[in-house]
Amino acid sequence: MSTPGTCSRSVPAVPAPPPVPILMYHAVGHRPARAAYGLSVAPEAFAAQMGLLAARGFTPVTTARLGDAWRTGAALPDRPVLITFDDGYEGVHRHALPVLARYGFAATLFVSTGWLRGAYEEGGALDTMLDWDQVRDLAAAGTEIGGHTHTHPQLDQLDDRRLAFETVRCREIIADELGAAPVSFAYPYGYSSRRVRHAVRAAGFAQSLAVGNALARRVQGPYALRRVTVRRATGIEEFGRLLEGVAIGRAFAKDRALTKGYAVVRRARWAARRTGGVLVRGAPEGSAPARA
Repeated sequence: MSTPGTCSRSVPAVPAPPPVPILMYHAVGHRPARAAYGLSVAPEAFAAQMGLLAARGFTPVTTARLGDAWRTGAALPDRPVLITFDDGYEGVHRHALPVLARYGFAATLFVSTGWLRGAYEEGGALDTMLDWDQVRDLAAAGTEIGGHTHTHPQLDQLDDRRLAFETVRCREIIADELGAAPVSFAYPYGYSSRRVRHAVRAAGFAQSLAVGNALARRVQGPYALRRVTVRRATGIEEFGRLLEGVAIGRAFAKDRALTKGYAVVRRARWAARRTGGVLVRGAPEGSAPARA
């Protein structure tokens, strides 16, 4: 209600920025290990997908740039897209990097530091991983290096001490190796909770990616941005639909049903562990319906 002598003015609402496709890749290779196969892509398929991005006028940006733009209102290019890789497979350097360089595309690589070859290796990786010289090559070429924990556990099943270790240790190792602390994070398996998101923020990360198989929107918040999964079975026509956000619900209907059911199981498992005082680092690889 306006007071006498003043006029009331309506403030126009600031329109929400358009949704952005965030592509989630894992291994890139001709013959990846069986455990990594389903979520891998063939090198020629990856090259064709990047060609389609260029042909349709998409401009890849890093996770850090998207997060900053959605916090501050900074401009993004027309048709932004994110190209992200999880875990740190060697094929990202061997096969993906030359294609990214050919098009001048930015990308983000989320590494599990205990899986990479080198001084911090703890085993458990599903295929041949990057070493730190290769990670530095990727960073020098403009790829953002983000965190993906140290040993790739299901974070929502960890106690607070181990949760802090997995996020902080990962960030410390990347900072030591690359000379700059990472600002972006991706949840292993896509699993998180309010407690996990708070831990990721406390570790110093400014934004984090889940899965969700939907386009990313600012309303999701900086610690729950959704991605779409690119698999071995993703054909070029389906890939084009994912970019445009067309029929994503149908494409991932089975995944979403499995994810919802498994979320109930995980919450019950966590509650039982808290009640019984039994806590574990994470379930074995493959116990979840999908890996990220």
